[in-house]
Amino acid sequence: MNKLLALVLVVQLAGCATARTLDAAKPGAPVVYAGTRLDMYALNGGCCAMDRFGAEAPSYPGVDLPASALLDTLLLPLSVLTVIGVSFQATGGL
Repeated sequence: MNKLLALVLVVQLAGCATARTLDAAKPGAPVVYAGTRLDMYALNGGCCAMDRFGAEAPSYPGVDLPASALLDTLLLPLSVLTVIGVSFQATGGL
């Protein structure tokens, strides 16, 4: 059961609209609930997701929508801070 859950999570994150929009970094693209908005855009027949969001819509936006909504909600504080202009000077490593 745990292997199945891990496989589902990996497959979901590979096509997750939230992960795609975080990687896009397109100027002027929506930031707050961007993955959820991309899924809704695709479900409503949006034609130009790459131009608007900087990322392609998932193949199955209806399946991706709950996971994107959850991840967007978890990332909401960071999204809001990004929109108001707070920058993070974080570095990794030792």
